[in-house]
Amino acid sequence: MRQLSTLTDAVLAAGAGDPASPLLTFYDDATGERTELSTLTATNWAAKCANMIRDEWGLVPGDVVAVDLPVHWQTFVILLGAWWSGCAVTIGPDDDAAAAFCSRDRLDAQGSAGEIAAAGLDAFAMPLPNLPVGVTDFAGAVRVHGDQFTPSTPGPSALGGRKTEDVIVAATASAAREQISPGDRIMSTRKWDSANAVTDNLLAVYIATASLVQVSSADTAGLAARAVSEKVTGTLT
Repeated sequence: MRQLSTLTDAVLAAGAGDPASPLLTFYDDATGERTELSTLTATNWAAKCANMIRDEWGLVPGDVVAVDLPVHWQTFVILLGAWWSGCAVTIGPDDDAAAAFCSRDRLDAQGSAGEIAAAGLDAFAMPLPNLPVGVTDFAGAVRVHGDQFTPSTPGPSALGGRKTEDVIVAATASAAREQISPGDRIMSTRKWDSANAVTDNLLAVYIATASLVQVSSADTAGLAARAVSEKVTGTLT
């Protein structure tokens, strides 16, 4: 197995054989959204996020980035950007964070985080109007950054206080427990609301070199038909 220097490298490696194929297909049954990211598109978004974190905010490897967001494709690319920049990710608000990404309704929970970006979490990554002074509009700010990035050397922690290699070991064990195999197309309704949940419900899929169909606010009556249309081979529910 080749050495994976960041968790983002581990995720993107899952689609390296066919960069145009779906890496993440995101559904929100509450809004009707369906967004699909290929490995190439996810890579470009990750680079933009990483460039924003490094160049606009001046963060360095080892700085803490809090991600206080629900399951969404924007959450996915923010995580990828944070790991590529070498930062340590915490899930949820963190007063010690150098920066935080959150939804508008979670702004008051971010405490003394150094930089705060609000994500609109819509299908087209539209800008958020009328944000408080000092809060960055994620969609508006990230677009101006380049879609190429040379990954930074990771800091001592990658996710929830654990090193990159330890998270990969845990995700590998989770993939084995769930019997996820290379090339699988996994449909999941599970959340990403803790470091362990991100490891087990997101990273495990990619460590196994599978792809993910992630469903938020799932309409359970329609999951069987969706599994057929998306050619799903396994589920996490």
